[in-house]
Formats: sequence, structure tokens, C-alpha cells
Amino acid sequence: MRLRFLPAFLALALVALSCSRDALDDKLAAPPPSGPMSKAEIDQIVESSLHELNTPFRWATADSRMLWSASVRSDSIMSLGYKPPHEANVEQRLGLIDTNTDEWQAVRNKLIGLIVEETNKEFPGLNATPRSLFLNLDWQGLPVLDVKIFSQRIVEQLLEMPEVRYLEPMGYGMGELERRSDSGCGVSPAGSIPAADYTTASPNVKIPWNFSHSSMNVPQAWNTSTGAGIKIALIDTGTSPNQPKLGSQFNSGYSQGRSLERLGTHISGYWWWASNDGPDDQCGHGTQMAGLAAAPRGDGGASVGVAYNCNLKAFRACTDVVINSSSEKNGVRDALYISGNDNAVRIISMSIGDVFYSSTVADGVFYAYNKNKLIFAAAGTSFSWTSWWGVIFPANMAETVAVTGITDAASMQKCSSCHSGPEVDFVAVMQRASDAGRTSLTLAMSGNQPAYVGGSSAATATTAGIAALVWATNPSQSRTQVLDRLKNASSIYPSRNSNFGWGTIDAAEAVN
Repeated sequence: MRLRFLPAFLALALVALSCSRDALDDKLAAPPPSGPMSKAEIDQIVESSLHELNTPFRWATADSRMLWSASVRSDSIMSLGYKPPHEANVEQRLGLIDTNTDEWQAVRNKLIGLIVEETNKEFPGLNATPRSLFLNLDWQGLPVLDVKIFSQRIVEQLLEMPEVRYLEPMGYGMGELERRSDSGCGVSPAGSIPAADYTTASPNVKIPWNFSHSSMNVPQAWNTSTGAGIKIALIDTGTSPNQPKLGSQFNSGYSQGRSLERLGTHISGYWWWASNDGPDDQCGHGTQMAGLAAAPRGDGGASVGVAYNCNLKAFRACTDVVINSSSEKNGVRDALYISGNDNAVRIISMSIGDVFYSSTVADGVFYAYNKNKLIFAAAGTSFSWTSWWGVIFPANMAETVAVTGITDAASMQKCSSCHSGPEVDFVAVMQRASDAGRTSLTLAMSGNQPAYVGGSSAATATTAGIAALVWATNPSQSRTQVLDRLKNASSIYPSRNSNFGWGTIDAAEAVN
């Protein structure tokens, strides 16, 4: 009997097995999810990566669907880095190779033609043209195109091409950072300033208390150098036209014979006809940073900058401290390119950044670095919702010198809003340990009454000013020589701390 029923049993088992295999085959054969990922899905992946790696998120780790989804969930603008197929290590050679040769132009034209053709194939009613899809056709400073891409299929096609260095969404912002469009803005003169927070020097300026801290000794350094002849490029939110210390009074008092340039690289739109925003600070952050690095030693009771005789090239490249929109990434990249091509610029100061690594901004950093600029970048200033992040981009790049702020406590402690980590190279005293609201002093948007400012932003601009003091002692020095002098005058050197690098720089020691 068992023999009789065995075939039936086996048949049933085979049918069941066949059904399960069919179900599996159906599942494997099912088309991939249609439509873009939700913003919540993308944010979750990004946040998980930030938690796990504690380093800025890189779009190179995302697949084509996530790249396309992030693009259409923002402004659909993507940055496309290109190269001839045989070229290698392009980023490390930007500024040293000619990217305007016929070979490079052929690659550029090939990509433009392909994207226009494929877009019209998929969206025939769009009547796409190079002018309607590409934002920067008239600019060829770096091998990158800013392009509107609406199709995952086109993204996939581009990623398979040996001519494509990278393809990234430009305007995607995560969670609270995207909503904080005014981060670092809103500067007001201090209502009152305790006498302990400054000293007065001739002709009538306030020296911020932290400049005179025993670990920094900036006023003592002025006996040797005031930064004369060294140009700092400040890439930030611009400078206020209502602050005469960064205008008609830039040369006043003990500050004489120096130059001031105010430029704008931020564009108030996404198309070729959009207008440049100009150099005027609408936030306040750039004005504060310019004040710390280069405010004149004039009169009226305003605060003085570290390198009060340096030259200044101030850019409005972004609207706030977070580089998270397409126009801000373009503005910062272009400011880096312009600074790289200015032979007089020795130092670049960037008190701005993001938790996303941007390859188009990185191209600008590579370019300026390869033009021998010493680039300082802020390690990051936290809000309550970013306190767990490490060193942000571009301060995490090997080509930049990362700076953060500490308090005046006896033992080294980061300031209440400052990021720290292994990428940090230097720190500067920025905050009273007893009162987080008593930070450094700098210029406000108008008038002589100083404003308080702290964080890694202030530490970065201050350190850039110290570098100018050192470079001015011998303008023929190389970038490496200046950096070595900064290290040798630091509180921890030759040791290096895992969170605070070589420590604070004794400016008086560094200039001697």
C-alpha cells in the first residue's frame, strides 16, 4: 500500500516544490521598484552611514536609483565630472593639466549631446536643448557640467561610461539641515561687553580677550608681523556694505596700504540668465569672519582682526554656513577656482561646510591646493541635532587644514558647539569655559560696537589670520614651510591629539 501511494506523495511534493520555485522565479523576475525613493528612505540611508562611519556621506556609495531619487527629490540638478577615458588621478592634477584641449572638449561635447538626445528620446515633449538642460555651458574652468537629469535610465547610462568621473545630486539636503536655511546668520552687536572680554589698544580698537590668551599671544606677534603683503581669500556669505571697516575704513589707523576685493559667485537661480547675487552679506557670518581675520586697527572702538594689515579677497559664495544647495556648491567651487588663479592669494579661509561630500566643491579644493594655496576649513559647529557628527566636509579632506574651537579651561575642551575628530589639525581658544555666550569679538554688520562669535567658524578665520602673520615674515616661504612653523609653535606638537590635532598656535612664537 505504501508503494502504491508513494508516487502520489512524490507528485504532491514535486508540485509543491515546483510552486515554490515558480514563486521564487516570479519574485526574482519582478521588475525593480518603480518611481523614486522617498525622502525619508534616502535620509535613513544617509543618517545610518553618518552614524556608522562618522564621516561626510559620499554619493559614490549610492546606486543609480538613490542618485536619481535624491536628484528628483530636490531640484533635479546633478554635477557631472568628466575626463578622457585614459586619464587617471584627475583630481590630484587639477590646476596642473590643461582641461581645455581638443581631447577634453570632445568628451564634454559627447556627454552634452548624449544627455540631450536621451532626454528627448524619453521625454519627446520636452524639446530639450543644451541651453535648457545645462546650467554652466559658458564656464569651462573645471571639467564639470551642471545638468538637469530626469531619468534613472540616463543616470545608469552615464555611470557606465569611462568618461564620467562622478555623477551627484547637487541640491539634496537632509532633514533639519535642509530646513535651516539661515544657519550661522542673524548677527547683532553685543548689548554690553564685560571689560574682561577685551583690551584697548591704540588708536582706539578692542582686542578680543582670546587673542591675548596665553596659548595664542596674538598681540605679542604684532611686534614682528601684522600680515602686510599677504592676501587672504575668504569664501563665505560676503561682507556687509554697511560696515565701513570692510569698506571705506579698511585702510585706517595702523592699517594702511592694503587691498580689499569684494566678489560674488553665488547665483540667485539655476539658469543661464539668473543674476549674480553680488558681494553683499545678507547673513552676517562672512562679515564676522572677515572681522576676525582682517578688521583694521582703526578707531571708534571696533574690534581688530588678527592680520590687520593683510589684503582681503572676500566672496559671497553661499547664503549661510551650510553648503547644501546647487547654487551654493557652484558658488563655493567657483570662488575656489578664482582664488586658485590669483597668484597673490596665499591663504583661503572657509568657515563653511556640509555633512555631504560634494565632488564639484572638492574639484575646487583640489584646484586651489594644486595652485599652492594654504586652505583652512572649519571642522564643524553643531546644533542640537548635529552634535554627534564628526569633522564635516571640506575640512575632512587631506588638502585642507581643519580647525575647531576650544574653551579657556585649564585642560583642552572643545567649545560647546564645536566638532572635533582625528582630521582636526589646529584649535583656537574661542569660548569662556564659565560662560558659553562669551566668545570672541568681531565686527557686526554695521557700526563700531562688536558682536560675539564662536564655534569652529571663528577658530578657522582666526587661524587663517595667524598664518598670514607667519607668511608675512618671509613672503618667499612655501606653503609647507608656513605650515611647519604653525605646527612647531603649537601646544601639543610634535605629538598629535586624536581630537585636537597639534593644539593651539602660539602666534608670537610662530612669527619668530
